[in-house]
Amino acid sequence: MSSKAALKAINDAIRQQKFDDAVVKAEEFLEKDPKNYQGHIFLAFALDKKGKLDEAENKYLAATSLRPQETQAWQGLIKLYEKQGNKKLNGYQHAVINLAPIYHNADDMYKCQDVVDKFVDFARVHGDQLQYADALWIQLPESPIYGILEGRVPHPAKTYESIAHIIETFEKKRINTMIGERRTRLGAKLSEVTLEVKREVYRQSKLEHIYRQLINWTSDDDLRRTYEERLIQLCYERLLVSPAGDEKNLERAKVLDLANGMVTINHPYKLAWDIAIEWQDHKEVREWEPETLRNYCLHFPETDLYKVITSFLTSSISPFPAPKQTEKAPAAGVGSDESEDDEDGGVPTSIVPLTDEDRLVMMTEGISTTDSVFAYRLVSQYFIHLGEYETTVELMRKALSYVAKERTKTGLSYANTEDAYYLSLGTALVYYQSPRHHQEAKNLFDKVLERDATSTSALIGVGLIYEEEEEYDQAIDFLSRALQRDGSNIRVKSEAAWVKALKGQWEAAKEELLECLKPLEKQGALSKELLGETQHRIGVCIWNIDTTRAARKQRKGDCAYAYWLSALSNYINHAPTYSSLGVFYADYAKDKKRSRRCFQKALELSPSEVIAAERLARSFADDGDWDRVELVARRIIDSGKVKPPPGSKRKGISWPFAALGVAELNKQDFHKAIVSFQAALRIRPEDYHSWVGLGESYHSSGRHVAATKAILNAQTLESDAETDISGDTWFTKYMLANIKRELGDYDDSISLYKAVLETHSDEEGVTIALMQTMVDNALTSIEKGLFGKSIQLAIDTIEFATKASGNVLETFNFWKTIADACSVFSSVQSRTMDFPIHSIRVLLENSSQEAYETLAKVDNVGTDVVFAKGLYADDERPGVDLTRCIHATILCYKQAIRISGQDRHAQAVAYYNLGWAEYRAHVCLPSDLRKKSSRYIKAAVRSFKRAIELEAGNSEFWNSLGVVTSEINPSVSQHAFARSLYLNERSPIAWTNLGTLALLSGDIQLANEAYTRAQSNDPDYAHAWLGQGFIALLHGDPKEARGLFTHAMEISESSSLPTRMHYSTSMFDHILKVPFKSLNVASLIQPLFALNQLQSLKPEDLAFGHLSTLYQERTHESSRAVETLEKISDILETDYERTESSDSLAKFALAKTDLARAYLAAGFYDKAVECAELALGLSSEEAENELTSDQRRKARLSGHLSAGLALYFDNQFEEAIKSFDSALTESAGNADAVCLLAQVLWAEGSEASRERAREVLFGIIEEQPDHVQSVLLLGVIALLDNDKDTLEAVVEALQGLRTSETVTATEQGHISEVLRGIATLGEGRADEDIRAQVQTDIMLHPNLPHGWSALAETKGDEYAAQMALKVAARGIPPRGLLEAQDLAKAYAGTEMAGDAQRAAFLAPWDQCGWQSLEIATAGV
Repeated sequence: MSSKAALKAINDAIRQQKFDDAVVKAEEFLEKDPKNYQGHIFLAFALDKKGKLDEAENKYLAATSLRPQETQAWQGLIKLYEKQGNKKLNGYQHAVINLAPIYHNADDMYKCQDVVDKFVDFARVHGDQLQYADALWIQLPESPIYGILEGRVPHPAKTYESIAHIIETFEKKRINTMIGERRTRLGAKLSEVTLEVKREVYRQSKLEHIYRQLINWTSDDDLRRTYEERLIQLCYERLLVSPAGDEKNLERAKVLDLANGMVTINHPYKLAWDIAIEWQDHKEVREWEPETLRNYCLHFPETDLYKVITSFLTSSISPFPAPKQTEKAPAAGVGSDESEDDEDGGVPTSIVPLTDEDRLVMMTEGISTTDSVFAYRLVSQYFIHLGEYETTVELMRKALSYVAKERTKTGLSYANTEDAYYLSLGTALVYYQSPRHHQEAKNLFDKVLERDATSTSALIGVGLIYEEEEEYDQAIDFLSRALQRDGSNIRVKSEAAWVKALKGQWEAAKEELLECLKPLEKQGALSKELLGETQHRIGVCIWNIDTTRAARKQRKGDCAYAYWLSALSNYINHAPTYSSLGVFYADYAKDKKRSRRCFQKALELSPSEVIAAERLARSFADDGDWDRVELVARRIIDSGKVKPPPGSKRKGISWPFAALGVAELNKQDFHKAIVSFQAALRIRPEDYHSWVGLGESYHSSGRHVAATKAILNAQTLESDAETDISGDTWFTKYMLANIKRELGDYDDSISLYKAVLETHSDEEGVTIALMQTMVDNALTSIEKGLFGKSIQLAIDTIEFATKASGNVLETFNFWKTIADACSVFSSVQSRTMDFPIHSIRVLLENSSQEAYETLAKVDNVGTDVVFAKGLYADDERPGVDLTRCIHATILCYKQAIRISGQDRHAQAVAYYNLGWAEYRAHVCLPSDLRKKSSRYIKAAVRSFKRAIELEAGNSEFWNSLGVVTSEINPSVSQHAFARSLYLNERSPIAWTNLGTLALLSGDIQLANEAYTRAQSNDPDYAHAWLGQGFIALLHGDPKEARGLFTHAMEISESSSLPTRMHYSTSMFDHILKVPFKSLNVASLIQPLFALNQLQSLKPEDLAFGHLSTLYQERTHESSRAVETLEKISDILETDYERTESSDSLAKFALAKTDLARAYLAAGFYDKAVECAELALGLSSEEAENELTSDQRRKARLSGHLSAGLALYFDNQFEEAIKSFDSALTESAGNADAVCLLAQVLWAEGSEASRERAREVLFGIIEEQPDHVQSVLLLGVIALLDNDKDTLEAVVEALQGLRTSETVTATEQGHISEVLRGIATLGEGRADEDIRAQVQTDIMLHPNLPHGWSALAETKGDEYAAQMALKVAARGIPPRGLLEAQDLAKAYAGTEMAGDAQRAAFLAPWDQCGWQSLEIATAGV
């Protein structure tokens, strides 16, 4: 088939819409003729109809390559692309670019334009904005078909503008979208993400090219300026995000070129002008183009930079020439009709400052709201010119931070600008708070000199720093180098001359300064300040050249005074001149008023005038004006002159800190005073008075340990001090005594006070302090249990008070101290006979008698008892002595009330003290009188009420009122406690007292809550625990109560009577309930000590005295028990004879019963028998006493046994046996009494007695088989009798008892000993039986020493002896119940000399220690 026929067949298939056949035929045809154009067209068309668009596109493209000038393939492509929407817009554009020239060549311009317009419209409708912008490119001059379409498409400027708008919108949206997406990544920071996204977008952006083309093609000047602004803004933003390096440098060059171009054409676009000005980096300000600066001000009068530039250009330090007259008018800002503001109805906004004040205000406003590299530079120069150094420092620190940011943003080095900032900051730091910042300033100048070794400003700055640091040679060197570069600089020349003067070269300095006068006088008003400063310095040189008094007093001629006056006429505010004149008036003119005014003026003008400030501070201190002293000291401290910079040779100035510390100490601001004195001592460690002030400040603030160290440091300086301070050394002793007193070291404090009084006996404060310390020591000694010491201190206080004279006698603290000393005797009542009544009489007789009338009608306390000199019977003496002590206390407090009449607080305290003294008098009354409302309790109530009237906000006063009214009016008491707790809810005393009141009222729940609150507020307050113990007793828990009483005893002071009473009572109740053999001496020691203290504090309390003898009986202190019981018996007998009370008779009977046992233990057998018989007679049922049946039974058993044992030891066996028989009869066969009887019967020796002993023991064993003592006695008797049947029964009983938990360690030892004794009687196996018994003891009781000791004795095993010693050491109290003799036997068992000595020391009454010592030392 020919080609035509084939093509016709393909065409027919297409017309019949048989596209599959058409595709097959076309492909077969193209295999034969692959370059057939029409075949490709048919195949592409068929594929298109079948939806195979990509294959169709390839065939069309193949066709275009065969015949590029044919339209059919391109048209097919366009139709194919239109079907795909915006997916193939690039291919569509390529087809249009190729098809349009074909139409143009065919001279069919309509189709040429139409195909282009359709493409653009298609892209606009179906494509996105960016694709539409790409489509518009076909209409631009850059397009290859622009030449054939020029005039038929929109002007390029319009197209470029449309594209620019589209791209701007797209890029803005893209940036925001990408930032939003990436900022959600982990660890992403918004600033970093923004920088990254902008850098990425700007690198791909075509906006710069579009802007530039738009600028080139547009004919609209306004549009061109607009897009020039956008171009520079775009380039500037791209610069900011560009990385450092070539890319940033290239972008910066573009931006700077664009900015300079705008400035050249004078276009008012602020960013361009800012860049053109800010990016210049010149060494001097004068290198900027003045016209550019003035034009900037013309264009932007509303900006902050305008304010700065205008203020600087119109100032006297501006390096630029004044503008011509034609340029001045617009710069002056005088409004014209053509101004924009006038068109809007406004006013001219361009303002030109006329005065320096206006310039300062305008410049400050401008720089406060702008960040400008150039503005910072101008403002710093102007502020330094005005002397605004502090503001300059703050500004330059901000400027350096800003220029560092700008360097990072723009890539500019800003080296010269940074140097300028360094110079401005360094210069300001030289003068600001000089010399605090000199080191920093020097570092800044050094940085500048590293880059420019000839910088005059840096050289001058370093020279000034060296001058301040007193390194004059270096200062002269730098100033001379600066002078060589600028020889006409009079300021540098005068400064160099002044450095020589400071170095001591007064003559040379004077000549050089005189050379500066004429040039300065010629310069006129511009240099008047420097002229005045130079004249002052010449005056100083003259002052130091001739130091005679006559020369310095000279007021006329060539003298210092004349130069100083001239200096003030030229420079009225020169502070050093006023300081010099102040010294002249103070030391030579003797005009204190003028000198103070000069010093004040000098300090007002400059805080650096240290001499003037010191003189002024001393003057104010002499007047006692501490507020002004503080102001002066703070002004000097704030100036920075006091502390030299690190590495400086200049000495610091300590007196401002010391003066400030003294001022703050007088204001009682102790913490600030401490800081001030510490600062003074850091500058001058050898300052004696600062150490004293520091110690006083520490002491006043409660830091006593630190105060001690400070005072001791001061005392070490007393001998080395350069100045004479001998008159002040007593104060350190006084301060140290105060500190020791606060620390509770009263003995040392008293010694120091006495040492001070030896040299300053007239110091009333020291006298009072000594008396108070002695009383405090006495009261503390009572709390510690040192009763003898407390009494001696009270006596010494009263004796010392009799030696006082003068105003001390009329002070509140004097009489309060004496009263407190008298109260010591009413606390330690066992020593009332030592009360120095004669000294008290002298003190009270020599004082105002009217004071004793206070409440005298209520309490009936006068001077009668104290002043009485009669003799009293021995039995009345204790009561009289106690009454005298109490009355003396009350009278002294009344004197304190009289003296404190003018001081409301002191009088309130005085009434408070009197109230407690009255209540103390009530408490010391006999028990029968205390139950009633006495005159003392009424006086106490009145006293406390008066104290509350004077000071109602004192919680302690209300608490005291609650205590004294608790028995007479519980409702008032409750109100008082509630008020006290309202004022101070954290008071454990008030809570405890409220709990006690509730307990007395029967409200146990409230009492428990109150005691609990007291414990939570202060866990160491003993009486709260005591109250909880009472509650435990009420709940029937004596064990818990005993634990609480024990804890209260452990944490209480020795002066606490209730804790000792209830603790010892609860412990004795416990002792009575447990087997005596399970107790040890250690458990009896603490309650015995408590009772001994109780006896010292309150010896007339017979009940607890009697209780103490029961404890002494158990600790084998027979002699003390006898002494106490004899005294108690005598008192009770006297009381019974006086009252014939059955209660007294019962107490007397019990006392005699216990005294009989004490006599027996002490070996007084006749007295024991006598007392026992008397006790038995008094305790009989016929006797009229109030003994209970149980008391009577125990008393009679004790009497019979005591009499029986006493008679036995007195060898009256028959009478002894009768007593024991009576005891057994009345006690219903008491087992212990039976054992005693058996022992006595066996000791009597007759066979009948011994038989009876066996009988009674068998009888008690039958009744009480677990009675250890009876079994042991029977076993010993059986051993002696060699009664094997009995021994067998005893062994069986003892084997059972040795495993019993009720058997004590001592009894276990006795059982083991008896069993070993029985084992020795075995036939043939004695050794084995003994060893078996020993081993059994060890196995059953490895924690007891008797088994190990027996093993050591039988086998001679030293290891067993050591083991016995170890377990014995662990078994003593408090971990066990072993006695001293048990431990002594363990020590003796080792047979070593050292252990034998310990055994003898532990139990000297036991022979084991002495025997072991004899054996151990036998070979010595």
